[in-house]
Amino acid sequence: MPYLSNRKSYEDAAELMSLFGDNAGYEAAARADRSRDLGNHIRFCHWRQIERLIVLLTHEGAMGTIH
Repeated sequence: MPYLSNRKSYEDAAELMSLFGDNAGYEAAARADRSRDLGNHIRFCHWRQIERLIVLLTHEGAMGTIH
């Protein structure tokens, strides 16, 4: 499960999903790649986290343990 350090992570994921629809994960990956190419490892990790969060948010069923 992705770790969310703050609400900004969710807001970024929701914004990409709103703007790019089914391609939101690809956009997050592209942003991560650009950050890596610029040497910004913090933004790289942020966008990779967003990419994983988008996958989780678009999954139809419950994931993980249900209590």
